[in-house]
Amino acid sequence: MILRPLIAAVGLLCFTLPALADGEVQKLITAADKTRLDRYGETRKAALAEAKAGDPAEVKQLDALLAKPMVAFSDKDLTGNWQCRTIKAGGLSPLVIYGWFKCKVTDDGSGWRLEKISGSQRTQGRFFDDGEKRAIYLGSGSVNNDRAKPYGNGPQTDQVGYAFRTGAGEWRIELPAPYYESKLDIIEFKR
Repeated sequence: MILRPLIAAVGLLCFTLPALADGEVQKLITAADKTRLDRYGETRKAALAEAKAGDPAEVKQLDALLAKPMVAFSDKDLTGNWQCRTIKAGGLSPLVIYGWFKCKVTDDGSGWRLEKISGSQRTQGRFFDDGEKRAIYLGSGSVNNDRAKPYGNGPQTDQVGYAFRTGAGEWRIELPAPYYESKLDIIEFKR
C-alpha cells in the first residue's frame, strides 16, 4: 500500500520544517503581548505619524531604515556580535534615535537568542519563526546592570515584537506599545 509510506514521508517532513508562530511561541506568549501583536499595524501607523514631527535629520534616518525591502531569514545566520541602537517613535517625544551599543546573538540549539550587552536599557530574549521574512521576538527588558527577569513576569519587563531582515548585515525588531516612553521601539542592528 503506497498510502502508508506517503503519510510517513509527510510526517517526517513536518518534523524537519522550522516551528511557526502557531507552535511554541503560542504556548509562551502572554495574553497582553498577543494583543500588542494583534494591534501592531495600527500602533505602528500611529507611532510613525507622530515621529514625522521629530527632528528632520532623524526623520530622514527613520524613513531610510523603513524603506529597506525585507529579505528572508532562511539563508542567514544571525549569530555573532552586532552594533544596535534603539529608535523610539511616538509617545513622550515624537522621535528619539539613540547611539550605537553592543548586542550579541547566540544559538543555543533551540533557536536564536538576543542580548543587548551595553547601554542603560537592555533586552534579552528569543526569536520564533513567523514566516519567511518575519520572526517574533519575546524578550525581557532591564535597566543598567539589573538582572533581566524571565519573559512572562509582567508588562513592565515583557517585550514582544516582530523582527525583519533587510540585508546581509542588517535587520531590526519593531516592538509595539512598549511599557515605557514610546508607542513603538525599533531596535536596529548592523555588523
